[in-house]
Amino acid sequence: MTSTGVKAQVNHTIAVDPEIIPYGSKVMIDGQIYVAEDCGGAIKNNVIDVWVENQSNSFGVKYTEIYIKREK
Repeated sequence: MTSTGVKAQVNHTIAVDPEIIPYGSKVMIDGQIYVAEDCGGAIKNNVIDVWVENQSNSFGVKYTEIYIKREK
């Protein structure tokens, strides 16, 4: 369960610092759209955590550009 009260989903849920990226924001990372639905103690400033089902699927630390979808 995420801090916003929804169940985390693969290829959908990311943890963010809600002071930087508000909950509910749609964020494109490497061509995939994710939704900011969670936070965590280590998630501060410009750090994002992509939720994976099994830790063996984790790709570790990666530095990349992201795009936040603006609502009109």
